[in-house]
Amino acid sequence: MQEIIQISTDKRNGLYDITSQVEKIISSSNIKNGIVNIYAQGATAAIMIQENWDNSVQNDVVTLLKKLIPAGIWEHDKQDNNGDAHLKAGIVGPSETVPIINGKIGLSTWQNIFFCEFDGPRDKINIVVSIISD
Repeated sequence: MQEIIQISTDKRNGLYDITSQVEKIISSSNIKNGIVNIYAQGATAAIMIQENWDNSVQNDVVTLLKKLIPAGIWEHDKQDNNGDAHLKAGIVGPSETVPIINGKIGLSTWQNIFFCEFDGPRDKINIVVSIISD
């Protein structure tokens, strides 16, 4: 089974919680056990599982990546001024895979799934959610 989540973003760099959308897709699939893969379609975006307690960890992720990979110094910036976004997306990675256990997503209490935007804002971006049953 496969579905597309579409979201818009309002910042150049930010993490957007998509856990509830993924949970709805799992619920509608009626699959009890298997895996769900969440994949960001875009060369300047990524998917990350991270703590959901408050925004501090998500803000820290953005701050860390900005410090490690600053904007405006990369060869690719000569084409479209987003070399940093490509590098950040490549390091974080385009997807995560999570088990489905008894019809529920297998995240711990403090984990959520985040779409990572590194080249926003955008009107629309697709996130592919693929479910495979055991």
